[in-house]
Amino acid sequence: MKHNLLELSYLVASITFLLGLKLMGHPRTARGGNLAAAAGMVVAILGTIFLYEKSISGIVAGLIFAALALGTAIGWLTAKRVQMTQMPELVSMFNGMGGACAALIGLIEYPNYLGNPGALLAILAGVVIGSISFSGSLVAFLKLNGTLARPLRLPSYNFINTVELIGVLTLTLWLWQTGPAPCPAPCPLLYVLLAASLLYGVLFTLPIGGADMPVVISLLNSFTGLAAAFGGFLYHNYSMLTGGILVGSAGTLLTLTMCKAMNRPLSSVIFGAFGANSGTAVASSAQTDGTIKDIQASDLAVLLNYSRQVVIVPGYGLAVAQAQHVIHELETLLESRGVQVKYAIHPVAGRMPGHMNVLLAEANVAYEKLVEMDDINPEFEQTDVVLVIGANDVVNPAAKTSPDSPIYGMPILEVDRAKRIIVNKRSMNAGYAGIDNQIFYHPNCSMFFGDAKKALTELVGELRALS
Repeated sequence: MKHNLLELSYLVASITFLLGLKLMGHPRTARGGNLAAAAGMVVAILGTIFLYEKSISGIVAGLIFAALALGTAIGWLTAKRVQMTQMPELVSMFNGMGGACAALIGLIEYPNYLGNPGALLAILAGVVIGSISFSGSLVAFLKLNGTLARPLRLPSYNFINTVELIGVLTLTLWLWQTGPAPCPAPCPLLYVLLAASLLYGVLFTLPIGGADMPVVISLLNSFTGLAAAFGGFLYHNYSMLTGGILVGSAGTLLTLTMCKAMNRPLSSVIFGAFGANSGTAVASSAQTDGTIKDIQASDLAVLLNYSRQVVIVPGYGLAVAQAQHVIHELETLLESRGVQVKYAIHPVAGRMPGHMNVLLAEANVAYEKLVEMDDINPEFEQTDVVLVIGANDVVNPAAKTSPDSPIYGMPILEVDRAKRIIVNKRSMNAGYAGIDNQIFYHPNCSMFFGDAKKALTELVGELRALS
């Protein structure tokens, strides 16, 4: 009876995971989808604790619930206090914790499945993939919060990484094929495999440039999902298996989608260290082609007030300044005066997949106003003003015109086709890819310098004064 109820709880959890993923496809239902999936996870956890065939002692149950309470409190407080600019770091850290759990499961269960080749392979795969995801996510976290601001590329990096990977795979296969004979529990070689996998995760992530971090985050997320799926296979836990498969497949599809958006193969992201170059050649050629023009808030207010269509391009600078609510106020004010306002969203804008969508949703910007790159590009020729807020690399024409640029070939938002371009930046510093932006020197481009929140607040004030 308990076994049947346990299987039923796993079925309920799996259904809620699928339902939650479906509901997360639209901002209006995303919150409900998140709650549904969380409720399913609670059902699966409680079912595992109370309905498992082997009884759990009171002391163990107490430790389990104490750990659950502590983890829930830490997660709740962290999620409530985190700023939107820190959301990518939070995602990386949470993802790393999932990988660490998968690796710990493998370490604990290894002695219990030495005579089962199928289970042993799942255990070893969980240790390797979970460890890579854990250490790689920690490096990604340090890169995103600025601790490791610049990519660190070792001499003969690709050779070292390849040798390391071959060593990890070889040791994994050896432990699987030989089983318990040469390495009974406790197995020192298992901990050698753990250390080698952790090292590979660091070496894998360390040299990757900042512009590729959204791709790396989604790739590591898929690793964690895959490691969790192996745990589900090991325990015959269908909710764990379903959740791992969903996370792994979604992360993989998202990774491939973003690689396509940048017109770069995944191998180039992993081995090319995109964003590590300074882009000096691009910068010097751009600076000789034109001069910088700036515009004041009063003049920009007049320009926007008499426009018919305005397209806003949000970037990471908007998140840093926490100016999403002010930009929504500007949008509402312009629409009240008959101006059509849209938001152009590049697939890899920000520091994580969907960063700009989440940022604007927080400010209650209507989802219908967020237009994807392929749909908005044809509209730029009919756009009176493009207002670029904190974005840089995703609007850089060097991706189309400069073969020596690191971002050459990457699809961009073609804002240079608009009648007027206004770029809000704090300074002329290069973007996350480390290269100068030719759009700044374009004849129809003006720079609107200043912190995004402060500058936009001043702009809104000037625009109200025109009424």
